[in-house]
Amino acid sequence: MGGRCGGMALAVGWLVAATASGQGLPELSGEIEAEWGVGIGGAPSQKLEVVALPELRWSLGAQSRLRAVGRIRADGYDRLEPGHPHPTEVSWQSRRGFAGDHVDFELRELTVETEWGRTWLTLGKQQIVWGQADGLKVLDLVNPQDFREFILDDFDDSRIPLWALNAEVPVGEATLQLLWIPDPSHHEFPDPGASFAFTAPRFLPPRIPGALPVVMETNRPRRLFSDSDAGARLQAFVSGFDLTLNYLYHTDDRPVFEADRRTPGLAVFTPRYRRTHVVGGTASSAFGDLTLRVELGWRSDRRLSVEDPRDRDLVGRSGEISYVLGLDWFGFRDSLISLQVFQSWLLRERAWLRDRVDTNLTLLLRRELMNERLRVEAIWLHNLNDGDGLVRPKLSFEVRDDLRVWVGFDLFYGTRRGVFGEFDDRDRATLGMQWGF
Repeated sequence: MGGRCGGMALAVGWLVAATASGQGLPELSGEIEAEWGVGIGGAPSQKLEVVALPELRWSLGAQSRLRAVGRIRADGYDRLEPGHPHPTEVSWQSRRGFAGDHVDFELRELTVETEWGRTWLTLGKQQIVWGQADGLKVLDLVNPQDFREFILDDFDDSRIPLWALNAEVPVGEATLQLLWIPDPSHHEFPDPGASFAFTAPRFLPPRIPGALPVVMETNRPRRLFSDSDAGARLQAFVSGFDLTLNYLYHTDDRPVFEADRRTPGLAVFTPRYRRTHVVGGTASSAFGDLTLRVELGWRSDRRLSVEDPRDRDLVGRSGEISYVLGLDWFGFRDSLISLQVFQSWLLRERAWLRDRVDTNLTLLLRRELMNERLRVEAIWLHNLNDGDGLVRPKLSFEVRDDLRVWVGFDLFYGTRRGVFGEFDDRDRATLGMQWGF
């Protein structure tokens, strides 16, 4: 607790010092969003949600500025997070607050940005976005994710912001980004009974014939410095290619279930977070109407569940290589066709609970009409291993500069063993609006 208070005090101290030299008046803006998730095909409706996102910007002189973003969210159904959730995966200083079962509120971002010599510093609660992939993640691992709506929510809304120090330093023609993240927050998963609670085998403790599974309290990292995350990214433009080289040393945001089978008839599982190194990079370039995107990542010492009853703790260790290859074609006027191939390889041969090689395909079709006021798009995600997937057609219309409305569908298919197929009975239509102020 003391270490976390120290990190919080550091951020507050910076904010106070920066505010003391402030100039001008703060500017307030924001958005109000409303969305109705209507169940179709016999599925129950999932949400009737109104979200307010106020944003404050304040110039603190010629070289500094403060930014704060809040979120107040009310849901009439209370099915995405039934009852009063306890998101213990998130550190206390980054956790949401709740007013009853239907309303939550959160400080989404609070940062001071300032120039120190040739270095640009961003200190406070923030999102740090790496990678270029759409829909699924390879290197975008700095911030954990809230899975209350699986992967249906925009990443900007589902990322869990972290208290961090973010420095960007020019190095010749390149830019070096350095990160220190003392915030011990991890992925937030829905509780059993929620609309998108995970039930696919790869997300659950392995089954042991004749043994009753018992899941203990999660073992979480708590030390300020030794459990901190740290990373670096070098970005440059070379011979027509936008290139990055990325490194992240962090705690894997998904815990692994470690088994203790010393008691006859019982399998006692303790979820634990383990450290891993991530090394990778991205490259992108345009060739006429075609843009090529490549993203590659290697993770050391991944811990994943195995189905080998001879294994002592039912956990295997392996390096993992993941990549995405993307092609974006703009050959038709005001249109985009984007195809991506995601693949993950576990380097060791074991009786993994998931396939050793896991492959996903995505296809995005988008057309802008009426001077870009009307957008028609469809996204298809398909897993080749399980034969399951997700189709998301959507029609949105800009009524005026500050008002947008939309209608869409989220349609799952496949068996319950698949990551997408487990939600085959959660199909929904969405009706929404967004108003800026």
